[in-house]
Amino acid sequence: MNVLQAGLRTLNTLPVDQAEEQLAACCAAPAWVARMAAGRPYADVQELLSASDRVIQELGPDDLSEALAAHPRIGQRVGGSSTEATWSRQEQSGMADADAEVRAALREGNVAYEERFDQVFLIRAAGRSPAEMLTELRRRLRNDPATEQREVAEQLRQITRLRLERSLQS
Repeated sequence: MNVLQAGLRTLNTLPVDQAEEQLAACCAAPAWVARMAAGRPYADVQELLSASDRVIQELGPDDLSEALAAHPRIGQRVGGSSTEATWSRQEQSGMADADAEVRAALREGNVAYEERFDQVFLIRAAGRSPAEMLTELRRRLRNDPATEQREVAEQLRQITRLRLERSLQS
């Protein structure tokens, strides 16, 4: 049995409150956490990931707002020792390579995005350079609100999948 499958077996057998705690580190939307915990047991990791994708696509605007509230701005150093804070620092570790110009542009872009969409700019930072994230931020600033909500849900889906896999390895 591989590490992910062993982690899934553990998740499947945890008491509900402990499973919800593990899941909440992956996505802070209470509706997602509740539905994912209630969907146990999952036969395999792919079933878990597919269920997560489906539940995220079904989240409403309020649910997405709750999920976004747990995410820092891109380039903002997250404090704390929670699992989510640790993962966020790891996901944004590429920001260490950003020069002052890119950091300043990301700060300005974050403010412009928040003014336009009234929410934090969410992007899967893992595997992306600071310049790539800045390019995406600038592109998404041109989105209409409905298009942006779909993009936010997609980014949340990607982040949540990565975190689910990571949570199974813990």
